[in-house]
Amino acid sequence: AELGLNEHHQNEVISYMRFARFKRGLCLKTVDSCFQDLKDSRLVEDTFTVDEVIDMLDGLQTVVHSEVESELINTTYTNVLLLRQLFSQAEKWYLKLQTDVSDLENRELLEQVAEFEKSEFTSSNKKVDADLIKPKLAPLNEGGSELLNKKVACLQEENEKLKSRLKTIETQATAALDEKSKLEKSLKDLQMIQGDQR
Repeated sequence: AELGLNEHHQNEVISYMRFARFKRGLCLKTVDSCFQDLKDSRLVEDTFTVDEVIDMLDGLQTVVHSEVESELINTTYTNVLLLRQLFSQAEKWYLKLQTDVSDLENRELLEQVAEFEKSEFTSSNKKVDADLIKPKLAPLNEGGSELLNKKVACLQEENEKLKSRLKTIETQATAALDEKSKLEKSLKDLQMIQGDQR
């Protein structure tokens, strides 16, 4: 199963999925412990009235609801931080990334991700690659700096051409002004000569 990404980005996805699986496991353990706490603390008698059972289930529902809500909120915030990292890197390259939220509920794509997760994490022969477990995104100066350096060099070259063109135009303008001054002086001289001849 593939996600249509290059190897580096696919490895980043695997790293995030590993993190998400760990968090999901912790959440499920918390829910399990809620049920176990109920069994240990409240189920000490052999018989219960309907009201007692309803009371216990209501209490359990409140605790589980709170735990799941807290985990869902945390997951949302975690995803926002992940997007922030990606967008921050993109902005340093003057890129504007776009998301298609409608794809997040696309059943076919979700099944593709599930199949990808299954193939990546259920194979017993898969080894944990040290490159996959990275604490941070790779620094911006690695990999793509060559493209940025080329762009900077291109802009500097264009800037030099514009400076040279400006200097040429300034020289031509100065020469034209000098020529105009000479012509005006010549015209005045001619007018004076004509005036003298009259």
